Amino acid sequence: MALVSGVAACGLPRSGPNKREIYSGSVERQGDAFVVSVNDRVTRATAVVPALGFSSAFQRAGLVGSDMIQPGDTLGLTIYENVDDGLLAQKGANASILEEVQVDGAGFIFIPYAGRIRAAGNTPERLREIITEKLDAQTPDPQVVVRRLAGNGSSVSIIGSVGAQGIYPIERPTRTLSNMLSAAGGVTIAPEIAQITVIRGDQRSKVWFQDLFEQPGFDIALRGGDRILVEPDKRAFTALGATGAQSRVTFNTQTLSALEAIAQVGGLSSGLADPKGVFVLRNEPAEIANAVLGRTDLQGDQRMAYVLDLTEPTGMFMARDFVIRDGDTVYVTEAPFVQWMKTLSAITGGANSVNSVTALSKP
Repeated sequence: MALVSGVAACGLPRSGPNKREIYSGSVERQGDAFVVSVNDRVTRATAVVPALGFSSAFQRAGLVGSDMIQPGDTLGLTIYENVDDGLLAQKGANASILEEVQVDGAGFIFIPYAGRIRAAGNTPERLREIITEKLDAQTPDPQVVVRRLAGNGSSVSIIGSVGAQGIYPIERPTRTLSNMLSAAGGVTIAPEIAQITVIRGDQRSKVWFQDLFEQPGFDIALRGGDRILVEPDKRAFTALGATGAQSRVTFNTQTLSALEAIAQVGGLSSGLADPKGVFVLRNEPAEIANAVLGRTDLQGDQRMAYVLDLTEPTGMFMARDFVIRDGDTVYVTEAPFVQWMKTLSAITGGANSVNSVTALSKP
């Protein structure tokens, strides 16, 4: 026993503190962390999931009259002439393509032989009629096609995890966020973790991609100049101790329970883990810490160590209901016998080494 105690005192390798050592650091024992056993009341008090959603200013914005041309829009024009040698077409062709015709700040464009024409305030169809009337006196039966292109006017930029990043004009089919994302090829990451951020001037708001379809109010109307960012959820937790893997793990769903977090890292190590000592470590806001502890005097963030006992009849249910939050550390302690096994292994291994050396030294 003296030998075992001496070897153990030397500090054998282990994955971290055991359950007894964590409890010894609790506030009740002059430590700096509150150690709390998880029950139904604790799960309810700590079930805080970050809510994402567009502000009322974004939701109140009505649909843009996308058919109306505005200053800054970029137009594409194609003019067909019913003659072999037309005014605008090159020799041998009967069509002239005018790409990227910019609507100036005053709302006008210039078309050869038609002159300076007011485009802003007109629909593409009305502008087509105006240009046709202007050219009709110069070339027989002109046919005009007007297209709105992406530009500085009623257009949005889309970046991030979409099929095709770029600048897109706001048109009748793409006046809402979900339709504009579809026009950009849709999201290219798992819908469960996709977040959509819309930046409008100095305002910024974020929503889950799935909520665009589950909550119609979040499918907001777009405005010219909006910037749309599609990115995966950046929340993560750290898994340490006697688990299948020790690493920083990103969330794969909008909400994540302690049971799901353990499963994500391969579960508990069957040969090492103490199922009575599964801890979730976090800095808890004072409001929640007071609710958990039944107090009102705590101020500022509090260090909390929530402990789950998976061997209890309701232990698995508690782990299933306890919500993991961004920045949490899930730590699984080693079973008490593990350190004894390491100690005995060190002793027997050392004795075998001595016997081997003795045997080699004999003639």
